[in-house]
Amino acid sequence: MELYELTVHQLVNLLDKGEVSSREIADSILDRIQSVESKVKAFLTLDEDRAREQASQTCRQAGGFLQGIPYGLKDLFCTRGMRTTCASRMLEHFVPPYDATAARKLAQAGGILVGKLNMDEFAMGSSTEHSAFFATHNPWDLERVPGGSSGGSAAAVAADEVPFSLGSDTGGSIRQPASFCGVVGFRPTYGRVSRWGVVAFASSLDQVGVFSKDVRDSALVMNLIAGHDPLDSTSVNLEVPDYTAFLNKGIKGMKIAYPREHFGPGVQNEIKQSVYQALQWFEQNGAVVEEVSLPHSEYALPAYYLVATAEASANLARFDGVRFGLRDEGADNIIELFSRSRANGFGAEVKRRIMLGTYALSSGYYDAYYLKALKVRRLIWEDFQKVFGDYDLIISPTTPTTAFKLGEKLGDPLTEYMTDILTVPVNMAGLPGISIPCGFAGGLPIGMQIIGKAFAEGTILQAAYAFEQSNRPNQKPPLGVN
Repeated sequence: MELYELTVHQLVNLLDKGEVSSREIADSILDRIQSVESKVKAFLTLDEDRAREQASQTCRQAGGFLQGIPYGLKDLFCTRGMRTTCASRMLEHFVPPYDATAARKLAQAGGILVGKLNMDEFAMGSSTEHSAFFATHNPWDLERVPGGSSGGSAAAVAADEVPFSLGSDTGGSIRQPASFCGVVGFRPTYGRVSRWGVVAFASSLDQVGVFSKDVRDSALVMNLIAGHDPLDSTSVNLEVPDYTAFLNKGIKGMKIAYPREHFGPGVQNEIKQSVYQALQWFEQNGAVVEEVSLPHSEYALPAYYLVATAEASANLARFDGVRFGLRDEGADNIIELFSRSRANGFGAEVKRRIMLGTYALSSGYYDAYYLKALKVRRLIWEDFQKVFGDYDLIISPTTPTTAFKLGEKLGDPLTEYMTDILTVPVNMAGLPGISIPCGFAGGLPIGMQIIGKAFAEGTILQAAYAFEQSNRPNQKPPLGVN
């Protein structure tokens, strides 16, 4: 195998044995990017010179676990000296003077940041077609989307351009693209990983997470980025376990639920069958598997799009052409400056969500829409709590379909929003979840979602790892250069 095909733990093992150098790994990764990036289009910013220089200076004995390991970041993580655009014209030339906490932790562990990855503008979308610059393509089928909003982060890992990357998950933006691209996508509990320095979409829903080639890598990266951060008021001050300690515990005696609402007529038959087969594997290997109900799941999507757009309306008010970001220099007065800067800086999907959120928060409609959505959110949380009173995990499909074609849903936003219908409830309840590959349909990956109790990330990783060891796919995306 080529170095660019290896996982983080495989690369670390080779480095520790002295069998390869950091520079050799960086060269392999960067050569791979040069080979496939014109097809995949995962990167918004690529800094090859910096990566090669840092790799050449790396001494494995001098630093942390990731010493000499390349990675990528979704382009909403602030990075000192490297631009952070959020895939928006509004921030096209913005270079932050500081690092996001998660980015700083990876750097302190010795990781080598290769570049920043494409996304839907300000994380608003499910396909990465809403980037202001270009669409990213799914490595499994270049005519299909990689999912979103973290589509660049998922596609880069699937295409072997980086061994792992970080993304953010507001309504499924890690798990959904992980499912579409056939990689592992892990969203921890809300508050487990600091959001400081991560440009906000919806502050009560956003959560930093990991894309990786296997479950062990997600556990290893989580060991580095999880933990309390005094700079983030939503960061939870709980001890962080060694997540790799959960991996070999097996699943015998584990109680697993599957919600009937997540296997309805809107879910592609091949996906349902793949997840049902996975549930049979868990049962055959000692787990107790039973059907349950999450009765308020059908209301999660409309409630989410009220809460998320309302918070987006408030968060994006800061982009006004005054302090930073795009400024319309032709404006004659301050009101015109605000309106013209925002009109020119934001794309259509961002404008749509700002308008929806502003409407929901307006004095005449706050109680009818936003407040009602918050009440539904509470009911969704109570549904999960009831199930988790009797079960350790919940398993369902990650998405109702496999990756759709580029342009297929651009003219119908509501249809695109429906792709998040199985992931949104997890965000509304603030719970951890992972998507792992569990099969293929028509040559496209299928993802299985495993949901756990709050701060029970270890249990999720335990089950995901056990399944992966017996059901690891051996196919690779047909990019023509493997």
